[in-house]
Amino acid sequence: MAELIARTPAHADLPQPVEIGRTRIAEVVLGPVTWIAPFDGQEKAVTAALRAAAGVAFPKPGQVTRKGSVRALSVGPGQALLIGATVTPDGAATTDQSAAWCALSLSGEDACAVLARLTPLDLRPSAFALHRTARTMVGHMTASLTRTSENTYEIIVFRSMAHTLVHDLTRAMRHVAVRAAL
Repeated sequence: MAELIARTPAHADLPQPVEIGRTRIAEVVLGPVTWIAPFDGQEKAVTAALRAAAGVAFPKPGQVTRKGSVRALSVGPGQALLIGATVTPDGAATTDQSAAWCALSLSGEDACAVLARLTPLDLRPSAFALHRTARTMVGHMTASLTRTSENTYEIIVFRSMAHTLVHDLTRAMRHVAVRAAL
């Protein structure tokens, strides 16, 4: 019987980090991912369950809550992805989505300029502060975009979009690098 080799979502296109100009992309291995949507009136109970089991609260829209390597990422009204732990609190609809997502980290001095070519968001620190997150378009893909440090963003798309995300990011990285070299 054949033995299958597990691969990460972006492995074929990004087997190792890529640096172009003053930006770098690398795959982020998310670990367990659970989609959580509290039922009406259950957000406080779900937050209590998440705090007890994983140390994080259910996030407000546009926010990320975290403790260590575990985080809860707002992905829409009344919805979050719990990343790094498996918790299925009573009072919420939950789905294991560990195999559904691809995450990339984009970092470097020109990371904001690269994303400006791909997303309509205002990424200035005054508008998109550290640990802010938003569901938005990146290229033509729906994505979750989170600022994880001053010059670093995490981009999460459906696993089926991994190839397109790597392609779009590296293309924008090349364009920004060429422009900076002029």
